[in-house]
Amino acid sequence: MGAPDVVFRVLLRMEIHPGREREFEDTWHRVGHEITGQPANLGQWLCRSTTEDSVYYVISDWVDEPRFREFEHSPEHVGHRTKLHPYRSAGSMVTMSVVHRMAGAGAPGA
Repeated sequence: MGAPDVVFRVLLRMEIHPGREREFEDTWHRVGHEITGQPANLGQWLCRSTTEDSVYYVISDWVDEPRFREFEHSPEHVGHRTKLHPYRSAGSMVTMSVVHRMAGAGAPGA
């Protein structure tokens, strides 16, 4: 714990058309394998905001930035985006490198 982790993290903020949240969640879950099936992907999470209506965050971890960027420009990514785009009214992306990780007392194996 406390040692640098080698993780490149992508945080997407998506505003979904009101009334289409359930469809978006179902579609995201159904096509998620297109991301998690990538050899460089470490996992992803879909989170719904508790303070903003119709806002979701997608967190996706990758082994490094170059391999994420390779996927970002691939036909697979275009296909994935195409399936989710009809639900979005706006969105943004932030990227970051994990510097340190500290597991909490409630974490599995703690």
